[in-house]
Amino acid sequence: MRFTIERIRTLVLVAGGLLLVSLGVFLVMAKWKSRLGHHDLPQRLAKEIQQEANGFTFVHTFGAHSQYRIHASKEVQLRDNRILLHDVRIELYGEDGSRVDQIAGDEFEYDQKSGLAIATGPVEMVLTQPSAAQKDDARARQIHVKTSGVTFDRDSGMVTTAQRVDFSMMQGSGSAVGAIYDSQSGDLTLDKSVELTTERSGDSVVVHAEHAEFSRGADTCWMRTAIAEYRGSQAQAAQAKILFREDGSASRLEATDGFTLATPTGGHLASPIGSMDFDEHNQPSHGHMEGGVTMDSAKNGRTVHGTSPMVELEMTGKGQLRHAHLERGVVFTEKQDTGIRDRGSGGPANAEGNALSLSRTWHSPVADVDFRDAGNGQVEPEHLQGSGGVVITSESRRGNAPAVPSKMTADQVTGEFGPDSSLESITGVGHAAIEQTTATGTRQTANGDRLQARFAPPDAAQNRGQESGVRGQKNGAGEAAQLQSAELDGHVVLFEQPAVKPGAQPQPAMHATAGKAVYEGAGEWLHLTESPRVEDGGLEMTAEKVDFSQQSGDAFAHGNVKASWTANVTGTGSGAPGKQSAGANNNASQSGTTFGGTLGGNGPAHVISNEAQVNESTGEATFRGHARLWQQANSVAGPVIVLNQHLQTLEARTSDAADPVRAVLLNAGKQNGTADAGRDAAKDASGQPAAPSVIRVRGGDLWYSDVEHRALMHSGVLGAVVAETGTATSSSDEVELRLMPASSHEANRGAQAQVDRMTALGHVVLTSQGRRGTGEQLVYSGASGQYVLTGTAAAPPKMSDPQRGTVTGETLIFDSRDDSVSIEGGGHETRTETTAPDAHGK
Repeated sequence: MRFTIERIRTLVLVAGGLLLVSLGVFLVMAKWKSRLGHHDLPQRLAKEIQQEANGFTFVHTFGAHSQYRIHASKEVQLRDNRILLHDVRIELYGEDGSRVDQIAGDEFEYDQKSGLAIATGPVEMVLTQPSAAQKDDARARQIHVKTSGVTFDRDSGMVTTAQRVDFSMMQGSGSAVGAIYDSQSGDLTLDKSVELTTERSGDSVVVHAEHAEFSRGADTCWMRTAIAEYRGSQAQAAQAKILFREDGSASRLEATDGFTLATPTGGHLASPIGSMDFDEHNQPSHGHMEGGVTMDSAKNGRTVHGTSPMVELEMTGKGQLRHAHLERGVVFTEKQDTGIRDRGSGGPANAEGNALSLSRTWHSPVADVDFRDAGNGQVEPEHLQGSGGVVITSESRRGNAPAVPSKMTADQVTGEFGPDSSLESITGVGHAAIEQTTATGTRQTANGDRLQARFAPPDAAQNRGQESGVRGQKNGAGEAAQLQSAELDGHVVLFEQPAVKPGAQPQPAMHATAGKAVYEGAGEWLHLTESPRVEDGGLEMTAEKVDFSQQSGDAFAHGNVKASWTANVTGTGSGAPGKQSAGANNNASQSGTTFGGTLGGNGPAHVISNEAQVNESTGEATFRGHARLWQQANSVAGPVIVLNQHLQTLEARTSDAADPVRAVLLNAGKQNGTADAGRDAAKDASGQPAAPSVIRVRGGDLWYSDVEHRALMHSGVLGAVVAETGTATSSSDEVELRLMPASSHEANRGAQAQVDRMTALGHVVLTSQGRRGTGEQLVYSGASGQYVLTGTAAAPPKMSDPQRGTVTGETLIFDSRDDSVSIEGGGHETRTETTAPDAHGK
């Protein structure tokens, strides 16, 4: 788009030259007509002739102070009614008495019978251009004209020559072949090969025209196939009409039947119809083009093509293009083949099929372009503003890889151009949006009130890598690399729909909202702030800030993280927790809608933490900092909680004994209404339904498998795992919990998972109602309410009772339902009845 509309003004110089020529010819012929119109001029005007030697002087006065004089060194009356004048000099004086023009010729021949006057030799004229300035240097305004073979028709007033006409002035020189001048109407025709050369800022301006006509009465000049050349630029008009002021300066240029402008930098501007207004210094001030304007440029492997039905141009006082207004549908298309090969694949730098090609197209009903001075008489675009709904589409391709399209839209868009007319940034206001489809078919959109985007140079874009998409999909064409950074503000909405893979079920779409979204091309990061909220399949997450890596597909949440997974999530495949992997759960329904990877229930699961990370490749979601996960009554809390969607596991861990991992799980006791069908739920002493019983476990790390319905807590930095039921507390090296899946409950189908059995291993200590038991293994059954404590042959289990003393055996069984203790060992069973003290110590 590097066009210099200033070049159009050079067409005006043609008219200037033609005007001067016509004035010269007119002056000569006007004097001939007055002088030669008399058959016996010397005799009839004898009273007005003062003969000096062999010459004479003829003086004619137009008014009080305007006159012209004709000098001739010799007059010869021929026998055939022809008069011959030698060494003729004609001088024209202005109203102030100063000499204005001078015409000189060696010989003029006049035929009194035919009325034709012929200059048999060369004719020279010195003409002075009109000027409003009284103190102008007349020499600076002088025009010198040379021609020959001039014929004047007394009856018609027509002056013709088939010879070359040359004219020169301080500003330049010109010529034409053949001329016709109507002295009565003042119309001048230059037949062919019209040429004008002038100087502008130290450079030559050359104007050519096949044909030119000048009307003195109408102050117009009409040219056919006019071409102006300046600094390698060329302006051409098939039909050009120039209108002049009274002082001879051009006021307007009108071009029809095609107008074009070409620059040495590859720029090209064309339209069927065009016009240009000029100031009093012949500088263009305003231009108009219509009928289908096209703009093209090509440089350094980049091409730009633009179209608009109408263009208005505004110039500076120096005639340089300052502003262009385009409307009725504006299109700019930019294409670039970087020619750079990908070095990131390990292959040679010139490996085939890896060159990056980019294209970008601008659509808008109206567009305004501001230009800046690029030096050497050139201009280049500085700002581009579109309104009425702007659409910018882009497409990139690396080698033979599929093309990656994208689109940006807004009600109003302003673009900023850098050096070499490259688009550096855009700002969109009102219904701003970005839309992209990756090479793998994933569709991504982002909407907001305001959009700011910066583009990277193609050579920098090449080295950005080829990863794209928040799912970690390979772009293959570098579309993301074109965008250096982008920012969406106000009511931001993001949407991503993965493509359906052959033979796989559709993956759920990702939907996010925020007050602000920022994209960084370096590393391809997307940052969401101002109350961001993300919905990805069954996952809903909020935080103070959420970061997405488009290269890896990982997501990071910071500050006051809250996440929820809804039950019955449809679809398979990897991704954020909440999507069921095929075959990951033995109890998965045929529709693939079971919820996995949390605590075995069918209800929604929730997590809160300070920070969170979702790893795309491993399928892990890691929550850090006061993390807590709960699903109905079951919950896990700790410094770090990790959910693995691929393995359907949960891990919690700590490195600080003061901040242990804690788990609260519903106990599968009869008091929870899970007894045989038909029985009433257990009630407390007052007859009210009993509160649900839970098991509380704390330790150093927790591992849970949703496939196995098994949880394992290790002591870790705490040194022991502590488990609390409604009737007892145990301490051990580790604890294993077996859960019954929610779908297996007869009475409460669809409810949460419950603990069926708890096993404590290693250095077990059991305390309950004053009793203290020790051993190596403790098995607790939620359904029966029994604790079974065992040891080794060298260290059998023991139980101490404040009232009964200490008992031991191979197995100690404590029944929480009737508060009894059974001892098994030595081939017989011993049962001991004990009663715990009441509140009064009895």
